Amino acid sequence: MELNIIQSSLLPGFLSVFPKGAREAFYKLEDSELSNPGFSFYRSVASVYSSKIEGEDIELDSFIKHRNGIPFQSDYTRKIDDLYDAYQYAQGHTLCEAHVKTANERLSRHLLAAAWQGNYRTQNMYVTTEDGRIEYVAAPPGIVGLEMEKLYADVSMLMDGSLSLEEIFFYASMIHLVLVKIHPWNDGNGRCARLLEKWFLAEKLGEKSWFLQSERMYYNRHVEYYQNLRRLGIEYGELDFNQALPFCLMLPSCLIP
Repeated sequence: MELNIIQSSLLPGFLSVFPKGAREAFYKLEDSELSNPGFSFYRSVASVYSSKIEGEDIELDSFIKHRNGIPFQSDYTRKIDDLYDAYQYAQGHTLCEAHVKTANERLSRHLLAAAWQGNYRTQNMYVTTEDGRIEYVAAPPGIVGLEMEKLYADVSMLMDGSLSLEEIFFYASMIHLVLVKIHPWNDGNGRCARLLEKWFLAEKLGEKSWFLQSERMYYNRHVEYYQNLRRLGIEYGELDFNQALPFCLMLPSCLIP
């Protein structure tokens, strides 16, 4: 399979060290007994921990209480509610450009001005450290649309292709990584990348994918998460995807205690 932007050169190495027991653990995943027709426990876990990675100050217990009718200050819950809504939308729709746009609009309702929700940035984008140093320079705005077209073309090919569970986990991680590196929106890129990773898994492996606690794992290992993102380099045009294996191996590791 010849892809446009996702590199497959690391796949053999990934398959050779895929965690023992991860396949069996995936097929044992089940929804929580706390879930009901109006509430999803694992959607709450995903929304809370993906938000906490981005610095949101919220606890899972409080959000669960909120989703079950206990009132909290709206500023405390609204960004997480938006992400919860985006996950819910994704669970009912196929993974494609139009639906990702809608999901991004939903998760960025309280992150971005309305004009930028779901729309690609037109400004340069720099990721900086707390002390003001440039940590990463994202794709120039003039090529963002083209790079995203390549990514969506790859996603379409992968969705149509016959892949093993192990290959699906590899490509889900690479979709996450490529999207983060393009950084196509003014905000919400990490949240959307983690959603797309799981969305792709669900398209290929079914409902059990939504019970995977990948966002919690990334939060609990957030130092390693960002170190692995940095391995590829600082400038988008000079990224070395041959350094991506440690990042890709994080996703299946969430299945192993």
